[in-house]
Amino acid sequence: MRLNDYRFRDTWLVGAPVRPVFATLVDLGAYPEWWPDVRSVRQVDEQTAELVCRARLPYSLTITMTRAEENERDGRLRVDLHGDLEGSLGCLLSAQDGATRLDITQHVVAAKPLLRRLSPVAAPLFRANHALMMRRGRRGLVRRVGAPAGN
Repeated sequence: MRLNDYRFRDTWLVGAPVRPVFATLVDLGAYPEWWPDVRSVRQVDEQTAELVCRARLPYSLTITMTRAEENERDGRLRVDLHGDLEGSLGCLLSAQDGATRLDITQHVVAAKPLLRRLSPVAAPLFRANHALMMRRGRRGLVRRVGAPAGN
């Protein structure tokens, strides 16, 4: 594995049914309304959007997401990523005790020159930045779908 190669696994539990959670996740254009680290979205075409993301560290990532799989019946979402991060992001949604469980996997290579150069020494900071962004995304999703505050 290269030093600028990252694999992330996250599990979110959201106290809402699968259908509204799925609908929220496929509406990329609305991400800035509920996910504070997604600063902007530009729709390229029906299958592709360009997102600009920035969490705590002083850099932004521009990522082009292309829909690779969208299967509501099976609860599967996957996008291919290009730009400052190259790779894929997948999500499996399943009903769990009246809530929705999201199992999120991401495999990316940092393509942005700054990230590539700093990865050998800054990887722990990049991972912490990712974890913060994901926590805030989960909280925003909970608010967006009207899940109870404790979720």
